Amino acid sequence: MPEGHTVHRVAADHNRDFAGQCLAVSSPQGRFRAGAKILHGRTLTTVDAHGKHLFYDWDGKTLHIHLGLYGKFRRHKSPPPAPRGAVRLRVIGENKSFDLNGPTACEILSAAEVERLTERLGVDPLRDDANVEKAWDRIRRSRSPIGTLLMNQSVIAGVGNVYRSEILHLLHIHPERKANTLSRQEFDELWDLTVKLLRIGKRYNRIIIADPEAVGKPRSRMNRQERLLVYKQDFCKSCDTPIESWSLAARKVFACPVCQPEW
Repeated sequence: MPEGHTVHRVAADHNRDFAGQCLAVSSPQGRFRAGAKILHGRTLTTVDAHGKHLFYDWDGKTLHIHLGLYGKFRRHKSPPPAPRGAVRLRVIGENKSFDLNGPTACEILSAAEVERLTERLGVDPLRDDANVEKAWDRIRRSRSPIGTLLMNQSVIAGVGNVYRSEILHLLHIHPERKANTLSRQEFDELWDLTVKLLRIGKRYNRIIIADPEAVGKPRSRMNRQERLLVYKQDFCKSCDTPIESWSLAARKVFACPVCQPEW
């Protein structure tokens, strides 16, 4: 599933390429035909992201997209080629177009429905209006493992499985440690690192954890093996200890037993 940096990057790209234009909207697959008919010919005002959710303000109508596990955007020049696969949504602008295949959600929501949805979401580290105190309050009160809370989109929105493993590794925090044992200083370090890494991910459109100086390459030239430190790695890149993995919050978490001792 795409993590928050990818969704925010999509929002930025679609704002740049489509906002302010009167757009042609269709649903080649047919499952969004009624919604496409409502949006067709309207002007796209802005695209916003919150966690893993996209919100398109279409001249007063809000399109909500959640990619889920299988959703994917394909970018084209205008006019676009023939639809490929089950295209739920096709948007054609003046110079560029995009197709959307396989999303979990592609729907028009009322203002009240948007409000209810965003109220359920946690604090998004990539948003300027992020309420850090709200995230701290949720974490300091919870006895759940911090590795579980980082996957809970109602606590911190946008962090997924890769970032979870990598952030906790960099901070030397065991994923099973109870969230309410973290000090305020530890939380602040976690928050600041999350913001930093998500911003890097948005800029380069990929998750990059490793320090360029340690790798000996700029971030733009690192391959996947070089970009990550612990996720799906065999050995810890800090101490060469075999990496351990287990299921936590329905996903496999990765940690170094030496660098991240149990609490």
